[in-house]
Amino acid sequence: MPSFDVVSRTNTAEIDNTINNVSREINQRYDFKDSLSTVEYQNNEIKVLADDEMRLTAIKELILQHASRRGVDLKSLSFKDTEKAGGDNLRQIITVSEGIEVEISKNIIKGIKATKIKVQMAIQGDEIRVSGKKRDDLQKVMQLIKEMDIRIPLQYINFRD
Repeated sequence: MPSFDVVSRTNTAEIDNTINNVSREINQRYDFKDSLSTVEYQNNEIKVLADDEMRLTAIKELILQHASRRGVDLKSLSFKDTEKAGGDNLRQIITVSEGIEVEISKNIIKGIKATKIKVQMAIQGDEIRVSGKKRDDLQKVMQLIKEMDIRIPLQYINFRD
């Protein structure tokens, strides 16, 4: 029975390279001279520390620019609110999404079931397994998922006949 998996994965090596490039650029740029601005990546979180709002905005733009150059889907980055970090410093945490949340999985499954295409779907941890009798049905499901407004990047892997 043909099947495929719907997953949301982010290449952590490319995120790490992005952060290294941004850190290097911060150290070299004149407008960041004598500032305490830093960028760190740990446990699927990017921590940005900046002296003021202008530098924080510049660092966010650098992260987005370098991430898009490295082929990272920008949907996988979610920016949290800016917070004070002692003195005049500002901190912002950017989370890198990994896996499909249960709520999003249920919305995807509900949308597919509404079309009455004859496929079976199962949530397996942070993945969705879709199986059906016909390859054409699976391709229709892929197209439907692509047309849905989902706020995370999705990949389709393990397509089997």
